[in-house]
Amino acid sequence: MSRASINYVTHRGLVQLREKARELAALLARLRSDPTAPPARMQEIERELQDAQGRVESAILIDNAGKDASDILFGAAVEVKDASGNLHLFSIVGEDEADPGSGKLSWTSPLARALYGLQVGSAVTWPRPEGDLKLEIIAIRYPRD
Repeated sequence: MSRASINYVTHRGLVQLREKARELAALLARLRSDPTAPPARMQEIERELQDAQGRVESAILIDNAGKDASDILFGAAVEVKDASGNLHLFSIVGEDEADPGSGKLSWTSPLARALYGLQVGSAVTWPRPEGDLKLEIIAIRYPRD
């Protein structure tokens, strides 16, 4: 996965990053105490742990929880309606927290970039590989974590 040089995170995303680092550190400790543990597996976990620790250290917490929901910024939950009347809910989050299948969009994704700064009632085109989709912004909120 490509990582942006800026590592913005939501509060929830930072908690997840820290938990991942803790889990990897615990796993590495268990592997180091096991004389039968494969060295290649320990090296893999060491690299993952270094990456996770680096992501925690480089994290820039953006806490917009409870912010006035007049426009779309990092951390926003955005409800949109497509031309067929189908509703979609997206949250703009950090790269480590992103899960497009669950509607959590990295702030660097094309849709998040298209939504950024817009307000309720605005229209936006979602650039997708299968074709562009026109969306209308129905609601914006900044959930409290």
